[in-house]
Amino acid sequence: MPEITSTEVGQLARFVHQADYRTMSDPALEQLKIRILDTIGVAIGALEAEPTTAIRDLLADLDPETPHGPLQATLIGGGHAPADRAAFYNSALSRYLDFMDSYLAPGETNHPSDNLGAVLAAAEVSRASGADLLTALAVAYQVHTRLADVAPVRSKGFDHTTQGTYAAAAGAAKALGLSLEQTAHAMAIAGTANNALRVTRTGDLSHWKGLAYPHVAKEGTWAALLAQRGITGPPEVFEGNKGFKESIAGDFQIDWSAEDLEQVTRTIIKKHNAEIHSQSALDAAQQVRVALHAEGADAGDIQNILLRTFDVAYHIIGGGEEGDKRHIRTKEEADHSLPWMLAAVLLDGELTPQQYQPERITAPDVQTLMSRVEIIPDPELSRRFPDSMPADLEVILSDGRSFRAHLDSYEGFHDNPLGWDEARRKFDALATPYTTASEREKIADVVAHLEDHRVTDLTGLLAHIRREPAHRDPD
Repeated sequence: MPEITSTEVGQLARFVHQADYRTMSDPALEQLKIRILDTIGVAIGALEAEPTTAIRDLLADLDPETPHGPLQATLIGGGHAPADRAAFYNSALSRYLDFMDSYLAPGETNHPSDNLGAVLAAAEVSRASGADLLTALAVAYQVHTRLADVAPVRSKGFDHTTQGTYAAAAGAAKALGLSLEQTAHAMAIAGTANNALRVTRTGDLSHWKGLAYPHVAKEGTWAALLAQRGITGPPEVFEGNKGFKESIAGDFQIDWSAEDLEQVTRTIIKKHNAEIHSQSALDAAQQVRVALHAEGADAGDIQNILLRTFDVAYHIIGGGEEGDKRHIRTKEEADHSLPWMLAAVLLDGELTPQQYQPERITAPDVQTLMSRVEIIPDPELSRRFPDSMPADLEVILSDGRSFRAHLDSYEGFHDNPLGWDEARRKFDALATPYTTASEREKIADVVAHLEDHRVTDLTGLLAHIRREPAHRDPD
């Protein structure tokens, strides 16, 4: 058996082991902090969601008497759980609303912020510094995005969480301070054991759509903890007989010695609470809605809605290869249905967690308008993706008038990155029902200066967030 440090996962482990956030450019470091704040805000906004409440109740039933021991990590909203289960719960919170960041590769789309749950739990149990957390999260972003670039798996029937297993394990291993060999074994264990099917996101969508990556966060953390105790994984997980390349991804090459920590600047943040490939189209719908009202019309006058967009949007959320998107009854189906989302924005002017209330999802006006949407993949627009996110929207009224909007990106895309002030406004909007003004200010301040804090400074604040909204006077 070859020494694991001489294999491809060993080369990746060397990159992880040597990484240091201080090598990041100032723009990359700022964007990493913005994503931490954004992810925490999205997590707080999901505290009352039915699936996350069920998970929290399950954790309590599984471990009702466990004291806060050395491998217990903080749950957002209070309480503790074993580190791997805390990673699962906190990742479920940040994933549930489907309002997190994304990375667009030619053959794959993923959500690198999904790794924060694993990194946060591992960093807390290892008593790490804020600088350690920044480094570990930057590592997870780099591993996740670069594997999406060179080893896409969606077209082969596997989910994007498949590459994420290496990222979650890498981030957790870095946060735990594992050795080079232990880091390699952690990624080998996680990568061998977690190869998820794309059926997660095709056809009628279930709760698992939002829980598939939290599972990976849990398993990546668990693999790192196993490796810390000396458990080994297959050294040739990538290149070996029946390994990742031969069985799933096909051949690919990546020189990890040439990698940096800058990929976070190529990730994008959602403006609308919707699947990522819809963002420009929903901006266009807002523009058309304003034009309609200026002419004395409204959504009730619409006869047809025609959207020309890139093929990835069409196939994932527009009714293409991943299934019909007009039978919409649940939140998981609605936020992955471009017809439903366009109808909701044209009617309501926005798409926030409020639009995903059960009664709004099935309301007659949005269901009727959704049936008038036609989505066409355009070859020219497809050629421009993923460097741009083009959408050409035309709305035709019953009296024959038409309104049109064309966009190539939106605020939050990598050519128009979100700034700290804009990120803070999104954070405040999501967190306000569960926090006071001073609590939000303290969280934001710790994130902004994370390299000067301990991880427990952040988790201590997250532990005191209420799990139910309440009227609270500003302070």
